[in-house]
Amino acid sequence: MLRPAAFLTLAVLLAAPGAARAQKVTATDIYSHPFSADFPAGGKLRLKVRSGDIQILGTDEEKVTVTLSGERAHDAQKLKVEFDRKGDTADMRVSGGPRNDLRIKIRIPSRTDLHARVPFGDVRVENVTGNHDVELHAGDLTLEVGDPDDYAEVDASVVSGDLDAEAFDESHGGLFRSFKTTGTGRYRLHAHVGAGDLTLR
Repeated sequence: MLRPAAFLTLAVLLAAPGAARAQKVTATDIYSHPFSADFPAGGKLRLKVRSGDIQILGTDEEKVTVTLSGERAHDAQKLKVEFDRKGDTADMRVSGGPRNDLRIKIRIPSRTDLHARVPFGDVRVENVTGNHDVELHAGDLTLEVGDPDDYAEVDASVVSGDLDAEAFDESHGGLFRSFKTTGTGRYRLHAHVGAGDLTLR
């Protein structure tokens, strides 16, 4: 039985024995009760995350978790996580909470196709293998790409700022910087920053 203090609503639907799992979760008070939901490795996760200091970290666990830290973490009762999973695909939204002095860590399976959108902030994606589609309106985006030979298509761009793609031997600064390349791998990488710095390492 879920404790009321966790402010958690959960619905799990099984259409038939062996059917793909469907799960809807809405949670608040994440600082006191870190969010966790099962999610299979190799799935596709679509994230919409509020502005801030965001880390997306791949792990060996087949679950998605959200934890908070920073000076304002204990004031983040209104931060909300909405998770909607259907089989091996899930949509997750993180919204609300204090604007400053808050760090959000999102742990996902290390083998995940990741689609992420963040308005503003400092965003880091680490130890995630799969297709990447990550955009940041303004701020700094650092994406750990692993082996560059794993990619079939890569496109990266910055409207205003620096583009440092050491993994692909590319480095550009100024306005409207971008590069594209193709390879023999299996994954696609798309990364874009409006105003700020983009680092692929």
